[in-house]
Amino acid sequence: MIDSDTLVMQGLRWIHYLAGIIWIGLLYFFNLINVHLAKTYDPATKKAVVPQLMPRALFWFRWGAMFTFLSGWLYVAWKIFIASDAGFFGPGGLMASTWGYWISLGGLFGTIMWFNVWFIIWPNQKGIIEADRTGNAPADLQDRIKKATLASRINTYLSVPLLFAMAAASHFPVFTWGWLIGVLVVSFAIAHHVLKAAEKVSIEIKL
Repeated sequence: MIDSDTLVMQGLRWIHYLAGIIWIGLLYFFNLINVHLAKTYDPATKKAVVPQLMPRALFWFRWGAMFTFLSGWLYVAWKIFIASDAGFFGPGGLMASTWGYWISLGGLFGTIMWFNVWFIIWPNQKGIIEADRTGNAPADLQDRIKKATLASRINTYLSVPLLFAMAAASHFPVFTWGWLIGVLVVSFAIAHHVLKAAEKVSIEIKL
């Protein structure tokens, strides 16, 4: 027999994975493909494509972020407060185990990324989309573009150590300052080189 706690936590994991794939997949689409493709649009193409593409993509992007965020923290809360009495500092708890350290790190990065999506990227993108749709650029358009782009780049960098931390919670039973710093350095280097490589990719590259 499978107990109710196991069923609930597996359901939350499933939601977390599905929503996370949608969210992070679109994050990489925006930063590795769309940002460079958009630079090739002439005004007529931009007016035709952006108001159709971006609202659809950003709908799935922001709600993927929301469901990933909520299911992740609900899973953690259920695991440490309902499925067990570990809490924050008990055996196997959030602040007393390698699982807890890694999942907390991943959760911290995920929360920052979720905040960026809902309170920086989406509010600024609404103004950018409207400007492309109407052809009337607001006075702060460039500022909106810079804020949305910076937040999106930050999320791309944070996504790499986030994914390591989520996997490490169950599969890497070591957590030290040395490992933490090493993971961050390697992760940010990977993100940096992938973003740089994306600038060079063009339709001329043969598959």
